[in-house]
Amino acid sequence: MPGVARFRTLETGNILERGNTLETGNILETGNILERGNILETGNILERGNILERGNIPERGNTLETGNFESQNNYLKMNIEDRIAQIVEASVSELSGREIKPGQVVLQRTRKDFEGDLTLVVFPFVGLMRRSPEDTAGYFGDILVEKLEEVESFNVVKGFLNLSLTKGFWLNFLKNYSGDEAFGLIKPGKQPQVKARGPVVVEYSSPNTNKPLHLGHIRNNLLGYSVACILEGAGREVVKVNLVNDRGIHICKSMLAWMCFGNGETPGSSGKKGDKLVGEYYVLFERELRVQARELMESKGLSEEEARNQAPLMQEARELLLRWESGDREVVDIWKQMNGWVYDGFDATYRRLGVDFDKIYYESDTYLLGKETVLEGLKNDGLYKKEDGSVWADLQDDKLDDKLLLRADGTSVYMTQDIGTAQLRYDDYQPGRMVYVVGNEQNHHFNVLKKVLQKLDKPYADAIYHLSYGMVELPAGKMKSREGTVVDADDLMDEMEETARRMTEELGKTQDFNDIEKKELYQIIGLGALKYFILKVDPKKNMLFNPEESIDFNGNTGPFIQYTHARICSVLRTAGEERLVNAHGFPADIQLQEKEKQLIKTIYDFPGVVKEAAEEMSPARIANYTYEVAREFNQFYHDHSILNEPDQFVSDFRLCLSELTARTIRNGMGLLGIRVPERM
Repeated sequence: MPGVARFRTLETGNILERGNTLETGNILETGNILERGNILETGNILERGNILERGNIPERGNTLETGNFESQNNYLKMNIEDRIAQIVEASVSELSGREIKPGQVVLQRTRKDFEGDLTLVVFPFVGLMRRSPEDTAGYFGDILVEKLEEVESFNVVKGFLNLSLTKGFWLNFLKNYSGDEAFGLIKPGKQPQVKARGPVVVEYSSPNTNKPLHLGHIRNNLLGYSVACILEGAGREVVKVNLVNDRGIHICKSMLAWMCFGNGETPGSSGKKGDKLVGEYYVLFERELRVQARELMESKGLSEEEARNQAPLMQEARELLLRWESGDREVVDIWKQMNGWVYDGFDATYRRLGVDFDKIYYESDTYLLGKETVLEGLKNDGLYKKEDGSVWADLQDDKLDDKLLLRADGTSVYMTQDIGTAQLRYDDYQPGRMVYVVGNEQNHHFNVLKKVLQKLDKPYADAIYHLSYGMVELPAGKMKSREGTVVDADDLMDEMEETARRMTEELGKTQDFNDIEKKELYQIIGLGALKYFILKVDPKKNMLFNPEESIDFNGNTGPFIQYTHARICSVLRTAGEERLVNAHGFPADIQLQEKEKQLIKTIYDFPGVVKEAAEEMSPARIANYTYEVAREFNQFYHDHSILNEPDQFVSDFRLCLSELTARTIRNGMGLLGIRVPERM
């Protein structure tokens, strides 16, 4: 059989230690990547039924020139991974007479300590093939070498088939993509099967209008915005929304304190940012409330909770809330005025942080719809009214405590508002999924929300997805606010830019910059460091944010990646535009060095990483991958000259490789909302 001479088995005493290894359909969390009939769901445009029907596999060596497809990002995936999968599926079916289960064809990148480029896990087919793992792998290897020109050779390590692709494959990949500005990304709406599922609505930020944005909001905003960008980059239609909590007792606390103690103070008269001014009155309310509560505790022997509830100031705040809900003109006017101050402050912070929204919802608009929905839901068996008039959801069958939906006085709770908001979003967009980026302290809340919507027979109940994230803290003694508890977002960004200025000037990296350019550079580096340090961490984990560590120009940091991009741009500028255009004509027979091939292989993974990051809603996948690209480039750059290489064709090839590296870094960091400078 052709290809047998290329077969050899590698002996090893400790086989590939790949996680928990070898449970069918659960290897490397790829259970649904290659579903039959719907291979590339999220972010990839090729359906098996439309492009790659069995028996219609592209011929060997039939490559596509740049520009022949509307999107080329999955061309090589289609021609290699998918073609390999089809051949394996066909071989198993032909030999065993049985169709294999979805997800059983698992291809992954070969580990660096083994020879090869792609690795096929053959254990799922051993029973069907009635062969040993080694024989099964060898059988597939022979067939793939015979049928695919791009597969040069293979080796087997127990149940893993390591495939080596030809040099021409990697050089053609570079030629095909070196001029593609959107490399790795897919334009939303280009996939009918994705569009049919409806857009993804991503909610993030969700601030209260009684205080400025803080450190917790920064992680929330960065996660939400990045997830939205990643989903769009994977071809999904996305709607970015913000739900502003502009009503409730906490808002009335700030209002009451301003009414009692403000003497007409405004942002204009005080020179203070609007959200910070309102936040100061919230703090003032709490301070005065503590004084009143302490007096009641001492005079009446009340507990702290009882004293706070009975304090005159708290009773006035509750009365203010009832007046607001009844539409009292004076109260509503003050509410509009103070919220307006806060919105101006929020907008300034959002612009500086680099996040935006397609639509902003306000709980003052959604809570009434929530109340109507709950009252209508009383007709269902899942909701009931108590003797005091309060309305509850019966969640006993779900092994959860019953949930209050309307208080006895008719006022709503957070759950009521979320019910109304979900209905509004469904009416507005008919989304396929509604993603809520909210801290992990609300895990129970969103579990209950889904259960309540199910009891209300809402068709979108199962579309609810809570993207939960952990707390973010600063080292002790760092960046404490005036109250000593909450870190203000604006203050943190100020500190990041100042740290970037100090460390950049210490390294002497701004000698050729004027003052305006320096200021912009410090902003790019400071915010890039902040965003990358937060986003590189798995969202579910708590994290400690250290400003100075984040601006280190070495290691897994934003500034290291930014500096790598600037270094490449410097090389490209020196080469000049005309030289770069001509460089794309490098011949396909040049010799690939190991560091060059490793860099190409890393870049090749980018479209797949975007797809996986979208499926997992994990900016950390993009962040750590982009760092890997930057690290691989620096190793290549250390060993090989680009412009001073005496062989013109090799120099041209390295220029093209550098250009695609820069674009990959730029597109990857763009998915994180991070700018990359061309000079540093």
